Amino acid sequence: MKYDFNRVVNRYDTASVKWDEVEKRFGEKDLLPMWVADMDFMVPPPVLDAIKRRAEHGIMGYTSQPESYFDAVMDWMEKRHKWTIKKEWIYFSPGVVPGLNMIIQAFTSPGDKILIQPPVYYPFAGSIINNGRQLVYNQLLFEDGLYKIDFNDLFKKLAGKDVKLLILCSPHNPVGRVWSKEELAELGDMCLDCQTLVVSDEIHCDITYENYVHIPFCAVSDEFGKNSITCTAPSKTFNMPGLQTANLIIPNPAIAETYARYMKKLGLLRPNVFGILLTESAYRCGSKWLDQLLEYLQQNLVFLTGYIRDRIPQIKVVKPEGTYLVWLDCRDLGLGVKQLEQFMLKQAKVALDDGYIFGPGGEGFTRINIACPRSTLEEGLRRIETAVKKLSVMNDS
Repeated sequence: MKYDFNRVVNRYDTASVKWDEVEKRFGEKDLLPMWVADMDFMVPPPVLDAIKRRAEHGIMGYTSQPESYFDAVMDWMEKRHKWTIKKEWIYFSPGVVPGLNMIIQAFTSPGDKILIQPPVYYPFAGSIINNGRQLVYNQLLFEDGLYKIDFNDLFKKLAGKDVKLLILCSPHNPVGRVWSKEELAELGDMCLDCQTLVVSDEIHCDITYENYVHIPFCAVSDEFGKNSITCTAPSKTFNMPGLQTANLIIPNPAIAETYARYMKKLGLLRPNVFGILLTESAYRCGSKWLDQLLEYLQQNLVFLTGYIRDRIPQIKVVKPEGTYLVWLDCRDLGLGVKQLEQFMLKQAKVALDDGYIFGPGGEGFTRINIACPRSTLEEGLRRIETAVKKLSVMNDS
């Protein structure tokens, strides 16, 4: 079956955070939303069919995770990532961000140090600060258009053995890196030596571009598996973030017991009925849809790269290796941090996630979501092009 990713679906008046709350969030009217990591594509038809069949049953009682649910998760990781996991490693979380907050609460104490690698997904910093922990930065290096881990700085930050957690973003949001096995191994060895638990956010693991392969941190070695928690979910892959259902993969029984005990304390015991159903059906029936999605995203990336190169050369595309989020280097526009944000909102009328919110190193950059119909992407780029041309005329006059 050929899926139509060019189809534009009206998302207004559906309580969509991306579309219905854009004016409230950004304070401007008539914005084109291209910010939050939420695709403008319908979920795979087999998943919709599963919802319809379950809804027609008419009873929404307490629902457990059947064996078939765990089998679907395990089969998916094996087939898509060559990662063999066990049922007893799989633990529920009501989303990856809630999971991160609960991990912080369960494994650290107020005042403990937690390390992140900015510019990085901004809820990481919020989860640390809001829980009264100390934020430690290991800022990525940006060299020749590629982001790299600053291992010298990382060693210095971990050497005191007082950093309790390292939150790894893999693939990295927003810079789009798909970390190599060698990079993961070096980071993992440092964390083992310094007794730092690795929490690997791999929610974008299924979204990679040509010639790039995601490697689960836990799969690099048994030792890394015993010193890590991997956060996964079908939400980014199949555009189902509203289900609030994620799976944490925890191979170490002692770590798993601590997490399970904390979840029990909170009374969070199982996913909602549709979270269970859609996770299983997506993993079982979504492979062909995902393969076509990846082709479409690759084409959108080529379109965006060519458009910006030819028509908005003042902006540079940081080539992503994974995720459907593209990091744009806007420093040549000559705008200040808040000026860039206001320029995109007021002049271009496009809602993006401005770089500074991702922490140190994000200033002068912005993040655009290309998981949308080509016509939407083209309209967003046209708006930015028009605004940049007007800015250039003003600067020349």
